[in-house]
Amino acid sequence: MLAKIFKSIDLMLWLVIISLLTAILLPARGDFATIFATATSWIIAFLFFLYGARLSTRQALAGLTHWRLHLTILSFTFILFPVIGVLLAPLKYVVGDGLYAGILYLTLVPSTIQASVAFTSIARGNVAGAIVSASLSSLMGVVATPLLAMLLMNGGHVQISGKVFVDIAVQIFLPFVLGQLVQKWVGPFARTKVAKWTDKLTVMMVVYSAFSASMVAGIWTSIAWWQVVLLIVIAFVLVALMLWLTSLIATRLGFNRADRVAIMFCGSKKSLAAGLPMATIIFGAGTIGLLILPLMIFHQIQLMMCAWLAGRLSHDPLTPEELEAQAA
Repeated sequence: MLAKIFKSIDLMLWLVIISLLTAILLPARGDFATIFATATSWIIAFLFFLYGARLSTRQALAGLTHWRLHLTILSFTFILFPVIGVLLAPLKYVVGDGLYAGILYLTLVPSTIQASVAFTSIARGNVAGAIVSASLSSLMGVVATPLLAMLLMNGGHVQISGKVFVDIAVQIFLPFVLGQLVQKWVGPFARTKVAKWTDKLTVMMVVYSAFSASMVAGIWTSIAWWQVVLLIVIAFVLVALMLWLTSLIATRLGFNRADRVAIMFCGSKKSLAAGLPMATIIFGAGTIGLLILPLMIFHQIQLMMCAWLAGRLSHDPLTPEELEAQAA
């Protein structure tokens, strides 16, 4: 039983756990903390450079013709999710301002790319549409996430300066554009498994840096075990709610099965790989210890629930369109 549980846990979560334990036992201090924070900034820039080099400009422009699909997914990611995050404001009286800020922040980050596409493929959905929509989500998140954070989170527990847009432009958007410009030469390398480990390395470094600062500042003495359990329950409910809403609204809007699957898996998830680096830039590595905890929990819950759902949908009877494609 335990072996099955361990096997089901996402590799990214294992790396996060390792980083967290390292920060607890050997937190970064003094000059080393400063050097490590600088290195983290550089690896974040390199990560988004690779994102730019991976995304095929031709494929993205071709996929934009299915604008209803992409507009629907982006609306879930950057409109409905944040609205739900705001409606959850009463939770601050239960889990505290810091953890509620983390819950709100997770509703503002872009969708995943790899997981969204993988689950869409398993469930026999519109893979090309999922690739374009998830990639557009990450690109729009460079502007939308900090803008939403300023609108919805500025004041009280969280203070965000307008300088964040300059930092985002220099550290995320500029590297992304450079990646697009040199895609012809760097693209093949950016799509290799070695390069794709950069997002995992980035997450590890961000988690270690953030939790080290939290340990040194003594922030973790303020959180109780029941608050963590409650965050897990909230994540389960939020993922289930978004999967239901994406399916319901996509059906009401008249999308076919393949598009509905893409909408469900792209519109219901949030990116840990993009969300943590952005949090470091927007809020500062030394202040995001508690703030990133809800996103880390949500990440694992969404993967487990979507993996189960994708497996179930993969056994659905073939649609007429799929039967016709097989015959051809």
